[in-house]
Amino acid sequence: MIEGLKPYPAYRDAGVEWLERVPAHWATPRLKTAFREIDQRSKTGEEPLLSLRMQQGLIDHHEAGGKLIPPSSLTNYKVTRPGEIVMNRMRAAAGLFGLTLKVGLVSPDYAVLRPRKPLDLQYFVHLFRTPAMMSVFRLESRGLGTGESGFLRLYTERFGMLAAPLPPSDEQAAIVRFLDHADRRIRRFIRAKQQVIKLLEEQKQAIIHQAVTRGLEPSVLLKPSGIPWLGDVPAHWEVRRFKHLVSFQEGPGIMAADFRDSGVPLMRIAGLKGALATLDGCNYLDPAMVKKRWNHFQIQPGDYLLSSSASTGKVVLATEAVAGAIPYTGIIRLWPAVKSTNMAFVCFYIGCAPFQDQIDAAKSGVGIEHFGPTHLKRMVIGAPPSAEQDRIVEYVETVTEAFKPTIRGIVEEINLLREYRTRLIADVVTGQLDVRAAAAALPDETPEADDLDPEAPDDDEAEAPDEEVDA
Repeated sequence: MIEGLKPYPAYRDAGVEWLERVPAHWATPRLKTAFREIDQRSKTGEEPLLSLRMQQGLIDHHEAGGKLIPPSSLTNYKVTRPGEIVMNRMRAAAGLFGLTLKVGLVSPDYAVLRPRKPLDLQYFVHLFRTPAMMSVFRLESRGLGTGESGFLRLYTERFGMLAAPLPPSDEQAAIVRFLDHADRRIRRFIRAKQQVIKLLEEQKQAIIHQAVTRGLEPSVLLKPSGIPWLGDVPAHWEVRRFKHLVSFQEGPGIMAADFRDSGVPLMRIAGLKGALATLDGCNYLDPAMVKKRWNHFQIQPGDYLLSSSASTGKVVLATEAVAGAIPYTGIIRLWPAVKSTNMAFVCFYIGCAPFQDQIDAAKSGVGIEHFGPTHLKRMVIGAPPSAEQDRIVEYVETVTEAFKPTIRGIVEEINLLREYRTRLIADVVTGQLDVRAAAAALPDETPEADDLDPEAPDDDEAEAPDEEVDA
Protein backbone atom coordinates (compact mmCIF):
# COMPACT_ATOMS: atom_id res chain seq x y z
CA MET A 1 0.00 0.00 0.00
CA ILE A 2 2.68 2.51 0.98
CA GLU A 3 5.43 1.05 -1.17
CA GLY A 4 3.49 1.57 -4.43
CA LEU A 5 2.96 5.33 -4.09
CA LYS A 6 4.01 7.52 -6.99
CA PRO A 7 4.14 11.27 -7.71
CA TYR A 8 1.22 13.12 -9.31
CA PRO A 9 1.09 13.15 -13.14
CA ALA A 10 1.76 16.89 -13.44
CA TYR A 11 3.29 19.60 -11.28
CA ARG A 12 3.75 23.34 -11.29
CA ASP A 13 6.06 25.77 -9.54
CA ALA A 14 4.64 26.26 -6.06
CA GLY A 15 5.68 29.90 -5.89
CA VAL A 16 6.51 29.26 -2.23
CA GLU A 17 10.05 29.69 -0.94
CA TRP A 18 10.01 26.58 1.23
CA LEU A 19 8.28 24.34 -1.32
CA GLU A 20 9.58 23.73 -4.83
CA ARG A 21 6.53 22.23 -6.53
CA VAL A 22 2.91 21.23 -6.00
CA PRO A 23 0.49 19.16 -8.10
CA ALA A 24 -0.72 21.22 -11.04
CA HIS A 25 -4.32 21.37 -9.80
CA TRP A 26 -3.48 22.37 -6.19
CA ALA A 27 -3.74 25.95 -4.92
CA THR A 28 -1.17 27.75 -2.72
CA PRO A 29 -3.16 30.49 -0.97
CA ARG A 30 -2.05 32.57 1.96
CA LEU A 31 -3.27 31.13 5.23
CA LYS A 32 -5.26 34.28 6.01
CA THR A 33 -7.59 33.36 3.14
CA ALA A 34 -8.21 29.94 4.73
CA PHE A 35 -8.40 30.89 8.43
CA ARG A 36 -9.44 33.79 10.61
CA GLU A 37 -8.65 34.22 14.28
CA ILE A 38 -11.52 34.00 16.75
CA ASP A 39 -11.15 35.77 20.10
CA GLN A 40 -14.11 34.82 22.27
CA ARG A 41 -13.45 35.00 26.02
CA SER A 42 -15.13 33.04 28.80
CA LYS A 43 -17.21 35.13 31.18
CA THR A 44 -17.63 32.40 33.82
CA GLY A 45 -14.65 30.04 33.41
CA GLU A 46 -17.09 27.14 33.67
CA GLU A 47 -16.15 25.54 30.32
CA PRO A 48 -13.69 22.59 30.45
CA LEU A 49 -10.05 23.64 30.44
CA LEU A 50 -8.17 22.04 27.55
CA SER A 51 -4.46 21.19 27.42
CA LEU A 52 -2.62 21.11 24.11
CA ARG A 53 -0.29 18.12 23.76
CA MET A 54 1.90 17.22 20.83
CA GLN A 55 0.65 13.67 20.36
CA GLN A 56 -2.80 13.79 21.92
CA GLY A 57 -3.89 17.19 20.65
CA LEU A 58 -6.41 19.11 22.74
CA ILE A 59 -7.48 17.06 25.74
CA ASP A 60 -9.36 17.79 28.95
CA HIS A 61 -6.81 19.24 31.36
CA HIS A 62 -8.37 17.89 34.55
CA GLU A 63 -9.22 14.45 33.15
CA ALA A 64 -5.58 14.15 32.05
CA GLY A 65 -4.42 14.65 35.65
CA GLY A 66 -3.69 18.37 35.51
CA LYS A 67 -3.94 20.50 38.61
CA LEU A 68 -7.42 21.65 39.52
CA ILE A 69 -7.99 25.28 38.59
CA PRO A 70 -11.12 27.07 39.87
CA PRO A 71 -13.42 28.69 37.28
CA SER A 72 -12.73 32.12 38.79
CA SER A 73 -9.14 31.81 37.55
CA LEU A 74 -10.27 30.88 34.04
CA THR A 75 -12.41 33.88 33.23
CA ASN A 76 -11.04 35.65 30.17
CA TYR A 77 -9.57 32.40 28.82
CA LYS A 78 -10.29 31.86 25.14
CA VAL A 79 -13.23 29.69 24.11
CA THR A 80 -12.66 27.18 21.32
CA ARG A 81 -15.28 25.06 19.58
CA PRO A 82 -15.35 21.99 17.33
CA GLY A 83 -14.27 22.85 13.81
CA GLU A 84 -11.40 25.11 14.95
CA ILE A 85 -7.62 24.75 15.26
CA VAL A 86 -5.70 26.00 18.29
CA MET A 87 -2.13 27.25 17.90
CA ASN A 88 0.32 27.68 20.77
CA ARG A 89 1.99 30.88 19.55
CA MET A 90 5.17 30.26 21.55
CA ARG A 91 5.57 26.70 20.26
CA ALA A 92 4.24 26.91 16.74
CA ALA A 93 7.79 26.25 15.56
CA ALA A 94 7.56 22.90 17.36
CA GLY A 95 4.31 22.04 15.59
CA LEU A 96 2.07 22.54 18.60
CA PHE A 97 -1.32 22.79 16.90
CA GLY A 98 -4.46 20.94 17.90
CA LEU A 99 -7.87 20.22 16.45
CA THR A 100 -10.76 21.19 18.74
CA LEU A 101 -13.18 18.31 19.31
CA LYS A 102 -15.32 19.81 22.08
CA VAL A 103 -16.12 23.21 23.52
CA GLY A 104 -13.45 24.27 26.00
CA LEU A 105 -11.01 26.91 27.19
CA VAL A 106 -7.41 27.53 26.18
CA SER A 107 -4.74 29.98 27.25
CA PRO A 108 -5.35 33.64 26.34
CA ASP A 109 -1.95 33.58 24.63
CA TYR A 110 -3.06 30.91 22.15
CA ALA A 111 -4.63 31.61 18.77
CA VAL A 112 -7.98 30.04 17.92
CA LEU A 113 -8.27 29.65 14.14
CA ARG A 114 -11.59 29.10 12.37
CA PRO A 115 -11.74 28.09 8.70
CA ARG A 116 -13.29 30.62 6.32
CA LYS A 117 -14.60 27.79 4.12
CA PRO A 118 -15.04 24.01 4.43
CA LEU A 119 -11.65 22.43 5.09
CA ASP A 120 -10.39 19.13 6.50
CA LEU A 121 -8.65 20.57 9.52
CA GLN A 122 -6.70 17.39 10.25
CA TYR A 123 -4.93 17.92 6.92
CA PHE A 124 -3.71 21.28 8.17
CA VAL A 125 -2.62 19.89 11.54
CA HIS A 126 -0.47 17.38 9.63
CA LEU A 127 0.84 20.16 7.38
CA PHE A 128 1.68 22.52 10.25
CA ARG A 129 3.73 19.78 11.94
CA THR A 130 5.98 19.08 8.94
CA PRO A 131 9.66 20.03 9.41
CA ALA A 132 9.51 22.52 6.52
CA MET A 133 6.52 24.41 7.91
CA MET A 134 7.92 24.40 11.43
CA SER A 135 11.10 25.97 10.06
CA VAL A 136 9.03 28.70 8.40
CA PHE A 137 7.12 29.28 11.64
CA ARG A 138 10.43 29.64 13.47
CA LEU A 139 11.67 32.23 10.98
CA GLU A 140 8.44 34.19 11.23
CA SER A 141 8.22 34.17 15.05
CA ARG A 142 9.02 37.42 16.79
CA GLY A 143 9.85 38.44 20.35
CA LEU A 144 12.68 38.45 22.86
CA GLY A 145 15.54 35.94 22.96
CA THR A 146 16.37 33.08 20.67
CA GLY A 147 15.81 29.33 20.59
CA GLU A 148 13.95 27.40 23.25
CA SER A 149 14.97 29.81 26.01
CA GLY A 150 13.53 32.82 24.16
CA PHE A 151 10.02 34.27 24.21
CA LEU A 152 9.24 34.06 20.52
CA ARG A 153 5.67 34.07 19.26
CA LEU A 154 4.13 33.40 15.89
CA TYR A 155 1.62 36.21 15.65
CA THR A 156 -1.54 35.67 13.67
CA GLU A 157 -0.67 38.42 11.18
CA ARG A 158 2.60 36.72 10.21
CA PHE A 159 0.95 33.30 10.23
CA GLY A 160 -1.72 34.57 7.88
CA MET A 161 0.79 35.94 5.36
CA LEU A 162 2.36 32.51 4.81
CA ALA A 163 1.40 30.53 1.73
CA ALA A 164 0.61 26.83 2.01
CA PRO A 165 -0.40 24.01 -0.35
CA LEU A 166 -4.14 23.44 -0.55
CA PRO A 167 -5.51 20.38 -2.38
CA PRO A 168 -9.18 20.11 -3.38
CA SER A 169 -11.59 19.10 -0.60
CA ASP A 170 -11.91 15.48 -1.69
CA GLU A 171 -8.13 15.12 -1.75
CA GLN A 172 -7.80 16.65 1.71
CA ALA A 173 -10.11 13.92 2.98
CA ALA A 174 -8.23 11.23 1.05
CA ILE A 175 -4.90 12.41 2.46
CA VAL A 176 -6.22 12.38 6.03
CA ARG A 177 -7.73 8.92 5.55
CA PHE A 178 -4.47 7.58 4.16
CA LEU A 179 -2.29 9.17 6.85
CA ASP A 180 -4.56 7.97 9.65
CA HIS A 181 -4.25 4.42 8.31
CA ALA A 182 -0.46 4.67 7.86
CA ASP A 183 -0.03 6.24 11.30
CA ARG A 184 -1.97 3.43 13.00
CA ARG A 185 0.19 0.81 11.29
CA ILE A 186 3.43 2.53 12.19
CA ARG A 187 2.36 3.08 15.81
CA ARG A 188 1.46 -0.59 16.15
CA PHE A 189 4.88 -1.60 14.81
CA ILE A 190 6.57 0.74 17.25
CA ARG A 191 4.49 -0.42 20.21
CA ALA A 192 5.42 -4.02 19.42
CA LYS A 193 9.11 -3.13 19.36
CA GLN A 194 8.80 -1.11 22.56
CA GLN A 195 7.20 -4.13 24.19
CA VAL A 196 10.27 -6.19 23.28
CA ILE A 197 12.48 -3.54 24.87
CA LYS A 198 10.30 -3.59 27.98
CA LEU A 199 10.64 -7.36 28.30
CA LEU A 200 14.42 -7.17 27.86
CA GLU A 201 14.65 -4.42 30.48
CA GLU A 202 12.57 -6.49 32.89
CA GLN A 203 14.85 -9.48 32.33
CA LYS A 204 17.92 -7.30 32.88
CA GLN A 205 16.43 -5.81 36.03
CA ALA A 206 15.65 -9.28 37.40
CA ILE A 207 19.33 -10.21 36.99
CA ILE A 208 20.41 -7.04 38.79
CA HIS A 209 17.89 -7.56 41.58
CA GLN A 210 19.01 -11.12 42.22
CA ALA A 211 22.68 -10.11 42.33
CA VAL A 212 22.40 -7.06 44.60
CA THR A 213 19.91 -8.59 47.04
CA ARG A 214 21.12 -12.21 47.17
CA GLY A 215 24.69 -12.12 45.86
CA LEU A 216 26.20 -14.46 43.26
CA GLU A 217 26.05 -17.76 45.16
CA PRO A 218 22.65 -19.47 44.66
CA SER A 219 23.05 -21.68 47.75
CA VAL A 220 24.14 -18.90 50.10
CA LEU A 221 22.78 -19.13 53.65
CA LEU A 222 20.16 -16.44 54.32
CA LYS A 223 19.06 -14.66 57.47
CA PRO A 224 16.05 -12.46 58.27
CA SER A 225 16.89 -8.80 57.80
CA GLY A 226 14.32 -7.75 60.40
CA ILE A 227 12.77 -5.36 57.85
CA PRO A 228 9.59 -6.57 56.12
CA TRP A 229 10.18 -5.02 52.68
CA LEU A 230 13.82 -6.20 52.60
CA GLY A 231 13.13 -9.80 53.57
CA ASP A 232 16.00 -12.25 53.91
CA VAL A 233 19.59 -11.32 53.08
CA PRO A 234 22.77 -13.42 52.85
CA ALA A 235 23.84 -14.35 56.37
CA HIS A 236 27.25 -12.66 56.06
CA TRP A 237 25.82 -9.34 54.82
CA GLU A 238 25.13 -6.36 57.07
CA VAL A 239 21.92 -4.37 57.13
CA ARG A 240 23.17 -0.78 57.23
CA ARG A 241 21.69 2.67 57.24
CA PHE A 242 22.16 4.26 53.83
CA LYS A 243 23.79 7.30 55.46
CA HIS A 244 26.57 5.14 56.93
CA LEU A 245 27.65 4.02 53.44
CA VAL A 246 26.88 7.05 51.30
CA SER A 247 27.21 10.80 51.80
CA PHE A 248 24.58 12.97 50.11
CA GLN A 249 23.62 16.58 49.59
CA GLU A 250 20.61 18.05 47.80
CA GLY A 251 21.11 21.03 45.52
CA PRO A 252 20.06 24.44 46.87
CA GLY A 253 16.82 26.21 46.11
CA ILE A 254 17.76 29.05 43.75
CA MET A 255 15.40 31.74 42.53
CA ALA A 256 14.90 32.53 38.85
CA ALA A 257 16.06 36.07 39.62
CA ASP A 258 19.55 34.63 40.14
CA PHE A 259 19.72 33.14 36.63
CA ARG A 260 22.20 34.68 34.18
CA ASP A 261 22.86 34.31 30.46
CA SER A 262 26.26 32.75 31.16
CA GLY A 263 28.44 31.69 34.07
CA VAL A 264 28.40 28.59 36.28
CA PRO A 265 25.90 25.99 35.01
CA LEU A 266 22.88 25.22 37.19
CA MET A 267 22.04 21.59 36.39
CA ARG A 268 18.37 20.73 35.90
CA ILE A 269 16.52 17.40 35.99
CA ALA A 270 16.70 17.34 32.16
CA GLY A 271 20.42 16.59 32.53
CA LEU A 272 19.68 13.26 34.23
CA LYS A 273 18.01 11.48 31.29
CA GLY A 274 20.86 9.23 30.15
CA ALA A 275 23.50 7.13 31.88
CA LEU A 276 25.83 10.15 32.17
CA ALA A 277 24.87 13.57 33.47
CA THR A 278 24.68 16.42 30.96
CA LEU A 279 24.04 20.15 31.04
CA ASP A 280 20.89 19.83 28.93
CA GLY A 281 18.36 22.49 29.85
CA CYS A 282 20.69 24.14 32.37
CA ASN A 283 20.52 27.73 33.55
CA TYR A 284 23.54 29.79 34.58
CA LEU A 285 24.63 31.54 37.77
CA ASP A 286 26.96 34.44 38.49
CA PRO A 287 30.41 32.99 39.40
CA ALA A 288 30.89 35.52 42.22
CA MET A 289 27.55 34.56 43.73
CA VAL A 290 28.41 30.86 43.44
CA LYS A 291 31.70 31.43 45.22
CA LYS A 292 29.93 33.34 47.97
CA ARG A 293 26.86 31.16 48.53
CA TRP A 294 26.88 27.83 46.65
CA ASN A 295 30.49 26.80 46.12
CA HIS A 296 30.16 23.80 48.45
CA PHE A 297 27.40 22.37 46.23
CA GLN A 298 29.57 22.04 43.13
CA ILE A 299 29.50 18.65 41.41
CA GLN A 300 32.72 16.64 41.41
CA PRO A 301 33.71 14.09 38.73
CA GLY A 302 32.76 10.65 40.01
CA ASP A 303 29.74 11.88 41.96
CA TYR A 304 26.47 10.11 41.30
CA LEU A 305 23.36 12.28 40.91
CA LEU A 306 19.99 11.06 42.18
CA SER A 307 16.70 12.57 40.99
CA SER A 308 14.46 13.19 43.97
CA SER A 309 11.60 14.72 42.00
CA ALA A 310 9.94 14.00 38.65
CA SER A 311 11.69 10.73 37.61
CA THR A 312 12.40 9.89 41.24
CA GLY A 313 15.07 7.32 41.94
CA LYS A 314 17.02 7.69 38.69
CA VAL A 315 20.79 7.76 39.23
CA VAL A 316 23.42 8.93 36.73
CA LEU A 317 27.19 9.37 36.84
CA ALA A 318 28.80 12.82 36.82
CA THR A 319 31.88 13.18 34.63
CA GLU A 320 34.21 16.06 33.77
CA ALA A 321 31.51 17.30 31.38
CA VAL A 322 29.45 18.60 34.33
CA ALA A 323 32.21 19.18 36.90
CA GLY A 324 31.74 22.44 38.79
CA ALA A 325 28.04 22.76 37.98
CA ILE A 326 25.57 23.43 40.78
CA PRO A 327 22.75 20.87 41.07
CA TYR A 328 19.31 22.43 41.34
CA THR A 329 16.98 21.44 44.14
CA GLY A 330 15.54 18.01 43.33
CA ILE A 331 18.99 16.63 42.46
CA ILE A 332 20.95 14.89 45.22
CA ARG A 333 24.72 14.38 44.99
CA LEU A 334 25.98 10.98 46.20
CA TRP A 335 29.54 9.98 47.05
CA PRO A 336 31.11 7.29 49.27
CA ALA A 337 30.93 7.89 53.02
CA VAL A 338 33.52 5.16 53.62
CA LYS A 339 36.22 3.64 51.41
CA SER A 340 34.53 0.24 51.44
CA THR A 341 31.48 1.56 49.53
CA ASN A 342 31.36 0.68 45.86
CA MET A 343 29.08 3.40 44.46
CA ALA A 344 28.24 1.35 41.38
CA PHE A 345 26.83 -1.36 43.68
CA VAL A 346 24.83 1.27 45.56
CA CYS A 347 23.39 2.64 42.34
CA PHE A 348 22.36 -0.81 41.16
CA TYR A 349 20.71 -1.30 44.56
CA ILE A 350 18.87 2.01 44.33
CA GLY A 351 17.20 0.82 41.14
CA CYS A 352 15.84 -2.35 42.76
CA ALA A 353 12.56 -2.94 44.57
CA PRO A 354 13.88 -2.95 48.19
CA PHE A 355 15.12 0.61 47.79
CA GLN A 356 12.46 1.87 45.38
CA ASP A 357 9.79 0.75 47.84
CA GLN A 358 11.40 2.98 50.45
CA ILE A 359 11.47 5.87 47.99
CA ASP A 360 7.79 5.39 47.15
CA ALA A 361 6.92 5.40 50.84
CA ALA A 362 8.97 8.55 51.40
CA LYS A 363 7.62 10.59 48.49
CA SER A 364 5.64 13.63 49.42
CA GLY A 365 4.35 16.75 47.77
CA VAL A 366 1.56 17.80 45.48
CA GLY A 367 1.87 17.56 41.70
CA ILE A 368 5.49 16.37 41.59
CA GLU A 369 6.28 13.82 44.27
CA HIS A 370 9.53 14.46 46.07
CA PHE A 371 11.84 12.93 48.64
CA GLY A 372 15.01 14.35 50.09
CA PRO A 373 18.06 13.84 52.34
CA THR A 374 15.86 13.56 55.43
CA HIS A 375 14.28 10.46 53.94
CA LEU A 376 17.61 9.01 52.77
CA LYS A 377 18.88 9.17 56.35
CA ARG A 378 16.15 6.71 57.39
CA MET A 379 16.66 4.27 54.53
CA VAL A 380 18.58 1.01 54.87
CA ILE A 381 20.49 -1.23 52.51
CA GLY A 382 21.73 -4.80 52.50
CA ALA A 383 25.51 -4.41 52.30
CA PRO A 384 27.92 -7.22 51.32
CA PRO A 385 31.65 -6.99 52.14
CA SER A 386 33.62 -4.62 49.94
CA ALA A 387 35.27 -7.34 47.82
CA GLU A 388 31.89 -8.95 47.17
CA GLN A 389 30.43 -5.61 46.13
CA ASP A 390 33.20 -5.39 43.53
CA ARG A 391 32.48 -8.90 42.22
CA ILE A 392 28.75 -8.22 42.02
CA VAL A 393 29.32 -5.01 40.07
CA GLU A 394 31.67 -6.76 37.64
CA TYR A 395 29.16 -9.58 37.11
CA VAL A 396 26.18 -7.26 36.61
CA GLU A 397 28.05 -5.03 34.17
CA THR A 398 29.22 -8.02 32.15
CA VAL A 399 25.83 -9.70 31.97
CA THR A 400 23.80 -6.57 31.28
CA GLU A 401 26.26 -5.42 28.62
CA ALA A 402 25.03 -8.29 26.48
CA PHE A 403 21.56 -6.71 26.35
CA LYS A 404 22.79 -3.42 24.93
CA PRO A 405 23.33 -4.36 21.25
CA THR A 406 19.86 -5.87 20.99
CA ILE A 407 18.16 -2.93 22.68
CA ARG A 408 20.23 -0.45 20.69
CA GLY A 409 19.23 -2.16 17.46
CA ILE A 410 15.53 -2.02 18.34
CA VAL A 411 15.82 1.66 19.28
CA GLU A 412 17.44 2.37 15.92
CA GLU A 413 14.57 0.58 14.18
CA ILE A 414 12.08 2.70 16.11
CA ASN A 415 13.94 5.88 15.16
CA LEU A 416 13.91 4.86 11.50
CA LEU A 417 10.16 4.28 11.69
CA ARG A 418 9.69 7.73 13.21
CA GLU A 419 11.81 9.32 10.50
CA TYR A 420 9.94 7.39 7.83
CA ARG A 421 6.57 8.54 9.18
CA THR A 422 7.71 12.17 9.33
CA ARG A 423 8.95 12.03 5.75
CA LEU A 424 5.83 10.20 4.55
CA ILE A 425 3.51 12.81 6.09
CA ALA A 426 5.57 15.66 4.65
CA ASP A 427 5.60 14.12 1.15
CA VAL A 428 1.87 13.39 1.20
CA VAL A 429 0.58 16.74 2.54
CA THR A 430 2.77 18.70 0.11
CA GLY A 431 1.69 16.61 -2.86
CA GLN A 432 4.99 14.88 -3.57
CA LEU A 433 3.16 11.53 -3.41
CA ASP A 434 -0.28 10.79 -4.81
CA VAL A 435 -2.38 8.78 -2.32
CA ARG A 436 -5.80 9.14 -3.94
CA ALA A 437 -6.00 5.58 -5.27
CA ALA A 438 -4.41 4.11 -2.14
CA ALA A 439 -6.87 5.93 0.13
CA ALA A 440 -9.83 4.77 -1.95
CA ALA A 441 -8.70 1.15 -1.68
CA LEU A 442 -8.33 1.20 2.11
CA PRO A 443 -10.72 -1.02 4.07
CA ASP A 444 -12.92 0.43 6.77
CA GLU A 445 -11.07 -0.18 10.03
CA THR A 446 -12.16 -0.55 13.60
CA PRO A 447 -9.43 1.12 15.67
CA GLU A 448 -7.73 -1.03 18.27
CA ALA A 449 -7.91 -0.07 21.94
CA ASP A 450 -4.45 1.49 21.88
CA ASP A 451 -5.42 3.61 18.88
CA LEU A 452 -8.24 5.14 20.91
CA ASP A 453 -6.20 5.63 24.08
CA PRO A 454 -4.23 8.90 23.94
CA GLU A 455 -2.10 7.74 26.87
CA ALA A 456 -1.12 4.42 25.29
CA PRO A 457 2.65 4.15 24.87
CA ASP A 458 3.73 4.68 21.30
CA ASP A 459 6.61 6.22 19.46
CA ASP A 460 7.11 9.58 21.09
CA GLU A 461 8.00 11.15 24.41
CA ALA A 462 4.87 10.30 26.32
CA GLU A 463 6.44 10.83 29.73
CA ALA A 464 5.99 14.59 29.82
CA PRO A 465 3.27 17.05 28.77
CA ASP A 466 3.97 19.42 25.90
CA GLU A 467 2.66 22.43 27.77
CA GLU A 468 1.94 23.68 31.25
CA VAL A 469 -1.25 25.60 32.02
CA ASP A 470 -0.77 28.64 34.18
CA ALA A 471 -3.65 30.21 35.96
